[in-house]
Amino acid sequence: MNLVSVTLEHPMQSDVSSLLRQSDAVAALLYPGEYRRPINAESLAKTDTYVLIARIAEKAVGMCVLFDRGDRSAELKRMIVDAESRGAGVGMALLKGAEAQAMKLGALTMLLEVGTRNMEAQQLYRRGGYQPCDPFPPYARTPISLFMTRRLSTAVPDN
Repeated sequence: MNLVSVTLEHPMQSDVSSLLRQSDAVAALLYPGEYRRPINAESLAKTDTYVLIARIAEKAVGMCVLFDRGDRSAELKRMIVDAESRGAGVGMALLKGAEAQAMKLGALTMLLEVGTRNMEAQQLYRRGGYQPCDPFPPYARTPISLFMTRRLSTAVPDN
């Protein structure tokens, strides 16, 4: 069994750029048009932004980005798992890693936005204890977005 490790890493590396390209490609397939907002590694190299990379045997197989919102909440964005590594627990490992980092930052709540067509991601977040909620600032309701939240505590789901 391959062990998934999740660590904070600097965004300015080829692994991050590659995973962001995969994320943008998935988003383009699910949501062509005006709602997509591609990002690059350079835009993640700033204060209060944390890039978590999942690795199996040192190979980058997934990533997510955590934003400290400065109000005791954190926002999870850009969760992507390499297609070849799906089903290996990478998504849940990233989710747990992001929650642990958010708690270190003093966050009490995790927030996220997920696309309405991204059923795999929605299932992951529901397994992790996330519930639908109203849009949170700076977002407005859109036909392709589902907003979710989870109160953070020392108990992180095991599944």
